[in-house]
Amino acid sequence: MHEPAPVREPAEAPTAEATASDAAPDEPQSHANLDAEPAATAAGRRPVWSDSGDAPFEDVESTPVYARSGKGAKRKAKKSGGSESWEIIKTVVFALLIALVLRVLLFQPFTIPSASMEPNLHEGDYIVVSKWSYGYSKHSIPFSPPVFEGRIFASEPARGDIVVFKLPRDDRTDYIKRVVGLPGDRIQMIANVLHINGAPVRDVIVTGRDVTNMYGELVVTADETLPGGRTFRIQDYGPGRDLDDTPVFEVPAGHYFMMGDNRDNSVDSRVDESMGVGLVPAENLIGKAEIILFSWQPGASLWNPISWFSKVRPSRFFTDLD
Repeated sequence: MHEPAPVREPAEAPTAEATASDAAPDEPQSHANLDAEPAATAAGRRPVWSDSGDAPFEDVESTPVYARSGKGAKRKAKKSGGSESWEIIKTVVFALLIALVLRVLLFQPFTIPSASMEPNLHEGDYIVVSKWSYGYSKHSIPFSPPVFEGRIFASEPARGDIVVFKLPRDDRTDYIKRVVGLPGDRIQMIANVLHINGAPVRDVIVTGRDVTNMYGELVVTADETLPGGRTFRIQDYGPGRDLDDTPVFEVPAGHYFMMGDNRDNSVDSRVDESMGVGLVPAENLIGKAEIILFSWQPGASLWNPISWFSKVRPSRFFTDLD
């Protein structure tokens, strides 16, 4: 009787690592074993983010280049482009707001369109007006929106100031004249001589030789001194003109009487509001003319660069108007 053969315990199945390590160096490994390695080690690795900020890849080395930088780069570029556009828009808006604040509160430029203020302001002068001098009204803001009535931080102009204001009959057109009459004054022209409160204003003729205008009319230049001592130069075409004799104008409270320095070539407060300026309400004042910044002769054009140099009047640059 034969004894049964002893039963042998089955050997443990070799692991994938053992199989791979025991294999002969020249023996190719199976596909199953190759695929098992990333799966076994992936759990111990941190996700790798692409350079484009995309979602993480389990193994960046096994991810194609186009997958790492394609759509993500496009999204990043698109986002960056949108951000740059928004920054440009914000910069432009802030610049416009700053310019608006400066224009409303501090300074505003104007170009002189006519000869009504000669010899002190010429057509083509580019002047700067201070906005704070007389306070602020709705006319201090572009397009004169009806945001409030009257003036805030109001200050009365001095007799002799050169003032920019809105024409009373339309509240839109910008005019520039000199303040001659204050509230309560009586203004009249008698035989080509300005009278304030019944007294003639002293003037001294300073023309050294005969000068004529473009129509061949004699031009007289004189230094005129207003009550209070303010002296400035005027020019006149001589007696017998339409505005050399006027009735008495009584300036009511809150209004001013304006005249041009070119006395016979100025439509001003001597002419009724229906056709001229009339009496100017304080609310219509925009500001005080401070300085001639630049000046060009008539005919200069923004669209003709040659005229910028051929028509320039450098002798008038930075002329103080106080």
